[in-house]
Amino acid sequence: MTSRGGQGNWARLRRWLRPGIGIKRWLLVMFLGLTILATAGALAIRIVFREVPADSLLGQLYEVISLNFLPDALRPLVAVGAGVAVFTFGLWRLLAVLLEPFPVRREPLVELVYQKRSLARGPRIVAIGGGTGLSTLLRGLKEFSSNITAIVTVADDGGSSGKLREEFGMPPVGDIRNCIAALADAEPSMNSLMQYRFPATDGEPGLAGHAFGNLLIAAMVDITGDFEEGVRQANRVLAVRGQVVPAAPVALSLNAELADGSHLIGQSRIMRSRGIRRVWLSPARVEASPEAAEAIRAADLIVMGPGSLYTSLLPSLLVPGIRSAIDGAHGLRVYVANVATQPGETEGYTLSEHVAALRAHDVGQLIDVILANDDHAARVPEDYPAQPVRIDMPAGGSRPRLVLSGLVDPGNAHRHDSQRLAEALVHLLDSHPAARPVAPVRSA
Repeated sequence: MTSRGGQGNWARLRRWLRPGIGIKRWLLVMFLGLTILATAGALAIRIVFREVPADSLLGQLYEVISLNFLPDALRPLVAVGAGVAVFTFGLWRLLAVLLEPFPVRREPLVELVYQKRSLARGPRIVAIGGGTGLSTLLRGLKEFSSNITAIVTVADDGGSSGKLREEFGMPPVGDIRNCIAALADAEPSMNSLMQYRFPATDGEPGLAGHAFGNLLIAAMVDITGDFEEGVRQANRVLAVRGQVVPAAPVALSLNAELADGSHLIGQSRIMRSRGIRRVWLSPARVEASPEAAEAIRAADLIVMGPGSLYTSLLPSLLVPGIRSAIDGAHGLRVYVANVATQPGETEGYTLSEHVAALRAHDVGQLIDVILANDDHAARVPEDYPAQPVRIDMPAGGSRPRLVLSGLVDPGNAHRHDSQRLAEALVHLLDSHPAARPVAPVRSA
């Protein structure tokens, strides 16, 4: 009877040989090389022992080496079987020795290799926005591709990001931190570390209120001497699936005009305000991050949202280089509508009012498809003033086409479910002309 350990080893060997992992071709090359060496060795043995008497010690040794004591039909089968067994055992032990110094892995190496190779062939996806909506989206998308670029707003001026912005003059990194944590391979443990906030202490404020991830990115920026390079190095250090890039290389200020004609400056103030008429950025002529614009032009799928309409999504879309890159992009451009309104900036908004706000800022025409939620059976949190976004537009129709799907988290009617949202987006991409099929990559 085969032991459980033997069954596990055989199962892992089968996974190494399954399609898509990219190892069989090199095993074939190795076997070909070994066959050539074996043939050369056989010729050498035959030449050396050709004149040796059969009854001598060397002759008897040749009989054993050449398997002459077996029937002719059985000799090649025994030789091949023994060779494959010895080679497989040696390869297995070699891998075990090479991997011994590395930390204990949550999954077998074969699963990690298969995921990496498959994800690397996934679609090129750009996600634009900020806040918790963007990080929720990224957690789902990273199961389908590692060719993800998250383009994040740099207009935040509150919390730990605001303090670092004021003290060091650097662009805010809070949303960048959230996206890096969402795309990290080590999530959720990495997410816990990146989101850790130092507690308040008596006396000097010190690190109180600062998120560890913000300080890490700030340190990388200080070491490299450049904001974009610092973020780039943080991506590498934390091994994210894809990349997180700022919408612009400098800090931006968000301005808003309210319905009563008053003027507000600062994202943290605007997000609590009602009756927002329009928003704009200062400085107005800021250049977009080159990596962000390049990723948009090369993308198969461009996702705008979900996220706070005026304080997360529009601050990225209003960067001139970002808007022009989306306008000239060939990929499918999807606006993901929020599942719930936000107290203050979008209180009472319907879906058509969200879209009207985008059109009023000259970005509505950039949308090919609007993806909105039609699942209203999820649990509604108690004592939360938000309401589900009411769908007041007909499904289908001309550009932009409205597509309805169940996108909400069953346990929280005011949040997207990352997996359901990613699957809906990938389904849209699959149905787009010239799109190639996409399948999720998960552990077996």
